[in-house]
Amino acid sequence: MINFLFKRILSIIPVLLGISLMLFFMLRMLPGDPAQVLAGQMASPEDIAMIRTQLGLDEPVYVQYGAFLNRLVHLDLGRSARTQNPVIEEIWARLPNTMLLAVCAITLACVFGIPAGVVAAVRPYTWIDYLVTLASLFGISMPVFWLGMMLMIVFSITLQWLPAGGIGTWKHLVLPSVTLAAFVVAFIARMTRSSMLEVLSQDYVTTARSKGLMEKVIIVKHALKNALIPIITVVGLQFGLLLGGAVLTETVFAWPGLGRLIVDSILARDYAMIQGSILVFGLLYTLVNLAVDLIYALVDPRIRYE
Repeated sequence: MINFLFKRILSIIPVLLGISLMLFFMLRMLPGDPAQVLAGQMASPEDIAMIRTQLGLDEPVYVQYGAFLNRLVHLDLGRSARTQNPVIEEIWARLPNTMLLAVCAITLACVFGIPAGVVAAVRPYTWIDYLVTLASLFGISMPVFWLGMMLMIVFSITLQWLPAGGIGTWKHLVLPSVTLAAFVVAFIARMTRSSMLEVLSQDYVTTARSKGLMEKVIIVKHALKNALIPIITVVGLQFGLLLGGAVLTETVFAWPGLGRLIVDSILARDYAMIQGSILVFGLLYTLVNLAVDLIYALVDPRIRYE
């Protein structure tokens, strides 16, 4: 396990280098001049040229990338061209909000998705199964921004039970968490149902039933435990996506997280902030995948022995 963990940690380095390389050159291909955006529409060519020099944009692209890597080695993500603050400080101020939102959303998704999938698998091709399937299809097909606005209209404007946006109390967390969780619940429920149906058809489940074990024991101790590997995979992937994919939700609900920070940075052509934020997302995603692999070994001893 120690050797496995060491190799996986080392594999993070080329992944982040690949992300930084693609991100750096793709940003330079976007239309628009960051110096022009920062200087304003009424700025003179001399002012724009001075800003380009300050940002290092007058250097060749490969020189800019080399300077970026040099700063990255020293854990320096540069300074925001929009706020003039260190990028790492801006990210560190927003990261806890995004983490909180993602953890709440994935918790809600697991609490509702896994039981729904288990019930649908235990009662296949009944009205319960069809209801879970229909709800899952609805959750997968529904745009996040539309659901967010509908929840806002109902619970914030009409009923006035919950705030429409911002951050502060636990009430501000309810609507964005539910909006994010609705999409993930559908995936988890479908995967749980599929995995449970496959396990319930195995011979050892039939043997357990022939021994007279309680159905609850068979489902929880034998079936669900052996069906957890695909479910853990989906939960881990969706959690990683939530960390980097809450852009629309954070924008709709004015949630001060990394997703909203990236949107503002893209509009301002703030290269340093965009690069730093997406690199952090990439790092978090790889760490989530590493955690999923370690959970595999805890759940299934055969993986640990291998």
